[in-house]
Amino acid sequence: MQKKPLLQVKNFMKPVADQTIADRSVTKRSALTLLVLSAGYLLLSYVLVGFQYDQLVLTATVNVLYFLSPSSRKLVVGFSVYIVYWVIFDYMKAFPNYWFSTVRIESLYNAEKALFGIRSNGLLLTPNEFFLDYTHGVLDAASGVFYLTWVPLPLVFALFLFFTARRQFVYFSFTFLLVNLLGFTVYYLYPAAPPWYVQLHGFDFVSDTPGNAAGLARFDALLGINVFSSIYAKSSNVFAAMPSLHSSYPILVLFYGVKNRLGAVNIVFAVITAGIWFAAVYTSHHYVLDVLAGIACAVCGILIFNRAMDRKGVFYRAATLFERAVQ
Repeated sequence: MQKKPLLQVKNFMKPVADQTIADRSVTKRSALTLLVLSAGYLLLSYVLVGFQYDQLVLTATVNVLYFLSPSSRKLVVGFSVYIVYWVIFDYMKAFPNYWFSTVRIESLYNAEKALFGIRSNGLLLTPNEFFLDYTHGVLDAASGVFYLTWVPLPLVFALFLFFTARRQFVYFSFTFLLVNLLGFTVYYLYPAAPPWYVQLHGFDFVSDTPGNAAGLARFDALLGINVFSSIYAKSSNVFAAMPSLHSSYPILVLFYGVKNRLGAVNIVFAVITAGIWFAAVYTSHHYVLDVLAGIACAVCGILIFNRAMDRKGVFYRAATLFERAVQ
């Protein structure tokens, strides 16, 4: 078991000349399909959300990796799952969830206070409001660091599995996409304002509210940077606080880390998981209820995926075909 990951990495690094002619070839059909998809993506993106340099970077990266070598082609095919996630997430800007359902602002705030309210100076406060009175530089720094792992953690973990356990990579990737689809569905069924929105606007609905770094702005100020300010300026939807997918992702990593017996590394995953949950509430980006919903979303995604694989139906066959495509 120790030698397999090293062998896979070495195979990935082999020069193209060492591969068979069949493996090196890119058919005209596949090349044309990719070019059409690339052009279609850029055109549709321009129509739906407007031109962004991120779109060009994504398209160029995919095409370069696909045509570079058989190994890089397998890599980009494998990570197509994450590309699909990113495209769906980006296109949500074109279809705000408040078009389809009423945004929950006051009702969610009151539920949070009723269930998790904290008495302070004679007032009943939500945990977010309580933390506003007890901020600290150490907590600001830690929260920022934890939040920065939100997307890199699952992507780096997926990359690790790609080189060391290709089947587990496929299973993790499919579960990741499924959890996101569940979360996106809830976004549209139950649009919800984050705590910082109530702090700035009260219970009035303001549809064109821009994204806000909220408590994470303290991390930016602490280091004299604008990392979170720039990230949240590109937010797909302000009213997508429920569930907290920030809270879902580290659970997936921890679950597959335990499943693959990664030992002490799982302690790191557990710390990051707890850190993100705390930071989500401390920085006023999510209520405790949002975090719990994110946890439930991750658990449901894992259970649904494993159930589908056990039944060996359409989902199982799709995962099997995808696994063969990236072997």
